[in-house]
Amino acid sequence: MAAILIRNIKTLWQTDEGERTVVKGKDMATIPCINNAWLWIDAGKIVDFGPMETMPELNITTIDATGKMVLPAYVDSHTHIVYAANRDEEFLMRLKGKTYEEIAAAGGGILNSAAKLGAMDVEELYENAFERLENLIALGTGTIEIKSGYGLNTAAEIKMLRVIRKLKENSRATIKSTFLGAHALPAEYKNNRKGYIDLIINDMLPKIADEGLADYCDVFCEQGYFTNEETETILSAAWKYHIKPKIHVNQFTNTGGIQTGIKNNAVSVDHLEYLGDAEIDALLQSNTLPVALPGCSFFIQIPYTPGRKIIDAGLPLVLASDYNPGSCPSGNMNFVIALACIQMKLTPEEAFNAATLNGAAALELSGSVGSIAKGKSAKIIITKPITTLTEIPYRFGENLIDRVLI
Repeated sequence: MAAILIRNIKTLWQTDEGERTVVKGKDMATIPCINNAWLWIDAGKIVDFGPMETMPELNITTIDATGKMVLPAYVDSHTHIVYAANRDEEFLMRLKGKTYEEIAAAGGGILNSAAKLGAMDVEELYENAFERLENLIALGTGTIEIKSGYGLNTAAEIKMLRVIRKLKENSRATIKSTFLGAHALPAEYKNNRKGYIDLIINDMLPKIADEGLADYCDVFCEQGYFTNEETETILSAAWKYHIKPKIHVNQFTNTGGIQTGIKNNAVSVDHLEYLGDAEIDALLQSNTLPVALPGCSFFIQIPYTPGRKIIDAGLPLVLASDYNPGSCPSGNMNFVIALACIQMKLTPEEAFNAATLNGAAALELSGSVGSIAKGKSAKIIITKPITTLTEIPYRFGENLIDRVLI
């Protein structure tokens, strides 16, 4: 990225000295900002910023942001954007009354995606995912996590992770990769759960670790998928390869999976649609981050994560998209923020904190993205002319982003 000076910024949001790593509780209601500001970026980094009266004279490319706001690009810490095909046929099934669980029990859901992925050429899989990623960048996402999990055998899981590695190498976005072999039980292991878990532990994980393909290991810890005990077995095995845990948990039921994630030092526990006081208390005693995925709740019509309760308890909250072909075929973080405000009763400031700095914390990247700080990566959203930050969730059906600099 060439040197650029953005001037006359109506409001420059999420400014700091780089000392903040996560925002918790009541502090989530505030975002530091500078009105009538300038921002200098060079060689892909933030060099300096401040109020217009302090702007230096620089002979570089200038962008006039009069009437526009600037904020750090979104950090989406939970996606499944590498997949073979849409599952719009399941959308029609749900419209006719089938539940997500019923569709999965009939061979749909994750197993449907796995069957389609197994037949797709790796280059086509990459090209499709790259196009989706470019679309997400245009919508403001600058940093993203991408999971495997639609392979469910060694060769296909490694194929997915290699696609993610290629995306890392070629995309403008910063990417973290997650191994999710324990996304569902393959049909051929229906009566041999231990056999599939052994395959994950003794075949998949060693090969993935040998190639350095995964930053994290995820498990779908949920009734009908993987038990707390099975989750702990898999996460313990991943730790031996220095692959840190993240888990899907409490999406449909509350079975104590959050405590299992915390016990295994999970970086984050994601979904949390069903959350009780015991889970809140456990999270308060841990460094594990709670991640809400309101786009999934919207699309398959399940309860929303109680984000208001999480924040009021003094915890941090992270927002992510859960972009996937079955339960949330959208990675638009602007809409995620709107849902968090409308359905989860967050203020816009809380929602933007959850989608930027706290998203960075959920990927252990707070030192490089998520806020406007000297030396951080220059991943920047410039809005169209708007009067307040609230307009972005308020005008949820419009794209209020003018341009994204990555």
